[in-house]
Amino acid sequence: MIDARRRSADFAADWAESGPVRRAAADFADGGDEATLIARARQLLRDPGWLEAMLFPAVAALARDPFFEPPFRVDRDAVRTGAILFENDRVRIACTHWSARALARRGAPSAVVVPGRLTVSAYVHAGEALLERWEAGVAGDDFRAASAPPARRLKPVRLHDGRVVVQDGRHRAHRIVRASRDLLSVGVTLLAGQAAIAREYRRADGRLSRVAMLDARPARSAMLLTLLRELGAAGAGECFRDASHDPAFFLRWEAMRQWLAHDAAAALPRLADMAHGDPHPEVRAAAAGMLPAVRRRLDGERLPCPA
Repeated sequence: MIDARRRSADFAADWAESGPVRRAAADFADGGDEATLIARARQLLRDPGWLEAMLFPAVAALARDPFFEPPFRVDRDAVRTGAILFENDRVRIACTHWSARALARRGAPSAVVVPGRLTVSAYVHAGEALLERWEAGVAGDDFRAASAPPARRLKPVRLHDGRVVVQDGRHRAHRIVRASRDLLSVGVTLLAGQAAIAREYRRADGRLSRVAMLDARPARSAMLLTLLRELGAAGAGECFRDASHDPAFFLRWEAMRQWLAHDAAAALPRLADMAHGDPHPEVRAAAAGMLPAVRRRLDGERLPCPA
């Protein structure tokens, strides 16, 4: 087992310096605008030799050694298995296998997801599948779940071997159905310019059912702000102030809540700013509702105690 681990580690080191990995790194080494990244992704995915050179050495190593561990992060669910072949701060390249039998067992999905990221996908083996699509619109800074319009069904796309599809998951959902044989795809997902949230819609009527943040950083920050307030940390006001300007609307409001509990007088000017000028309507409404209560409390604290 120790020898297998050593061989896997040696393979991973060589693989990281291999031609296919170096090419992916070079193609996406600099930023470029979105159109440039999409064009590079299309060019890479239309080269079958690149994928073969990327995967065949690992397949051969696994055939020789049942204990071999490929240098890929692998995710599995009931329908598909995916492996991340390359990732940097701009893109993620993943290879995904769908089981036609598992797709048939699953039947029509009850929900579709707007994942929040743009992906360029090449279907190496398309399985004669159908790609169902929905248009949900862009979720901007003023997005409100309560008033979100339903997702609108679009004309589906028939997949065929070698087809390259750009799927803008910032405002569209898609789902693979009706495959007659297994599918294999390679996708380049742009990590820059992603939406703030992912959205799930009911397939039957297109109504929004759930929303999730794509970036875990704001949630971690909110937890740390709560800890600062609980500890009564001196000088924490600057942390609360900075977080109240965060791009994530829910973190802005959580920072304000914790700041008010920590030092309401210091937080009051920023609360007034948020009540009138925060870009998110729910934050503006919450701040406007809180502002009179905070002012009354502070005025009451300044009054002398009754005789």
